[in-house]
Amino acid sequence: EVEALLAALDEKHRLIWSFAVYTGLRKGELRALRWENIDLEAGILKVEHSYDPVAGLVSPKSESGRRRVPIPQVLAPELVAHMARQPGQTEFVLANSKGNPFDGSNVYRVCHRERERAGLKPLGFHEARHTYASFMIAAGVNAKALSSYMGHSSITVTIDRYGHLLPGNEKEAARLLDAFV
Repeated sequence: EVEALLAALDEKHRLIWSFAVYTGLRKGELRALRWENIDLEAGILKVEHSYDPVAGLVSPKSESGRRRVPIPQVLAPELVAHMARQPGQTEFVLANSKGNPFDGSNVYRVCHRERERAGLKPLGFHEARHTYASFMIAAGVNAKALSSYMGHSSITVTIDRYGHLLPGNEKEAARLLDAFV
């Protein structure tokens, strides 16, 4: 469904939703993402701010909100193409046509319209974040690393929220024990 939705969106909106799904950043963190926070060579983006519509750039709510998040290869080519075509010298990666952080409600509205046309399930920024966590767990990323990438205050938050997706349900646990014994 994510692939189908991304394919239905224009370049600008596809990039925003690709970032949301493949980095797990919160909407305010996506809006605050600046070019100086991107290190394509290292494959890392740094979350240092969030964006508040009234206050502008603000610090993350907690120290764990400041973090380094891996840039997956599925996102890298879109990011490189975006770097080449972005007009002017705006500091924001996901800027609107005036160089300011994108408007979340406009971006959501476009996504909602295209999603309905394609007959897909709803996807908002919070759901994109959950999708990222689900993808990371399915890919085998350990819970401690995921907790760090998500900016959770502790691994307990991650386990409480996504523990049902982690390997180790009853059948898996029995299979592992049988294999060990």
